[in-house]
Amino acid sequence: MEPYISVKNVSHVYPNGVTAIKEINLDIYEGEVVAILGSNGSGKTTLVKHFNGLLKPTKGEIIVGGLKTKKERIAKLSSLVGYVFQNPNHQTFLPTVSQELAYGCKNLKMAEEEIEERVAKAVELFEFQDILDENPFDLNSSQRKEVAMASIMAISPKVIVLDEPTTGQDHQGCKRILDLVRMFKEQGRIVVLITHDMNLIGELNCRTVVMNQSQKIADDRADRVFANKGIMDEAGLQPPQITSFANEISSLAHDRTYLTVDQIIDWIQTKEDIKIGTGS
Repeated sequence: MEPYISVKNVSHVYPNGVTAIKEINLDIYEGEVVAILGSNGSGKTTLVKHFNGLLKPTKGEIIVGGLKTKKERIAKLSSLVGYVFQNPNHQTFLPTVSQELAYGCKNLKMAEEEIEERVAKAVELFEFQDILDENPFDLNSSQRKEVAMASIMAISPKVIVLDEPTTGQDHQGCKRILDLVRMFKEQGRIVVLITHDMNLIGELNCRTVVMNQSQKIADDRADRVFANKGIMDEAGLQPPQITSFANEISSLAHDRTYLTVDQIIDWIQTKEDIKIGTGS
């Protein structure tokens, strides 16, 4: 199977001479959820901004949906890769939610009937029926983040990039983000997460790419990455709190990595079932 996004020996040097990413190779396939982790300045955001043409490689090549990004305009690539910024205020600027949802489609010069259909689907999906006439800046941070996501969803790109999606979110907002990521995956979309939220990655246990000092140093499933103390220390990352907690419980099996509370509960219940079954 051909990758939908192919990063081939890509480096990027900013005009001030700083090398932000160096010789990155990465293939991302349809239906994947991929988390890009790393401390500040590791190069993760620079890498992902190449996917929709916000940045162009200084060296190497990126192919998205069969298109070489160096040769394509951002407008065309944005129809394939939707980018939801960390701060929704950076991409919401129209006076009503309904106008915001339609803007991207209009910018891509879609037919009016198609725009109405896509906006209607986004409204239904995010349950925006009661806030369509609201100014996005009058909404709370969770709602503004969802308006930004919905405006991208209306365009219906194959790839959805979420930059620090849980930042500023309460518990309910974080759960909503988790549910949305799972829904996007079920729809067959590629989801790329730039995040410091280890709990979110633990819940998803998705493919995890770790960046450090402009280079890719790991690419594996989250439970395997989090179990690799050398990689985590090198990147200056900490596993989810529940993982660290589980490591301190001697009665748990230490040949596996616990990423969620539910996994610990399942282990305890399994042990209890074994005890009951053996009569011990």
